[in-house]
Amino acid sequence: MDKCSERLTVFFEEPFWVGIFELEQEGHLSACKVTFGAEPKDWEIRDFILREYDHLSFSPAVAAAAKEKTVNPKRRQREAHRHLETYGIGTKAQQALKMQQEQNKLDRRAKCKTQKLAEQERLFDLKQQKKRAKHRGR
Repeated sequence: MDKCSERLTVFFEEPFWVGIFELEQEGHLSACKVTFGAEPKDWEIRDFILREYDHLSFSPAVAAAAKEKTVNPKRRQREAHRHLETYGIGTKAQQALKMQQEQNKLDRRAKCKTQKLAEQERLFDLKQQKKRAKHRGR
């Protein structure tokens, strides 16, 4: 029994939205490029596939590398989550800004804590002065 897999990838290629249909059969890959124009909705893509798929002209078959065994989607999701935790999201500049933001947050917390402690100490000193003044009978 031969395996056959098909895939549609839709992406924006200046100035139009483009779809690439890939057909893999018996270790050979064929492709077809379709220009959609404006951003297609899901239902528009579905209708296009139902109406026009038979009329698509695929490229000549090219030998394709054997695909790896498919991995459980939950495992892939866990691996992606772990990867994002270790490396984070975004570009190097975004990561640098995030680190700067975290550093500012730590500095702000330390500053607030010292201010709070100073205020508590000031209030304690005021209480002590009042206590001493009362004790002396004033």
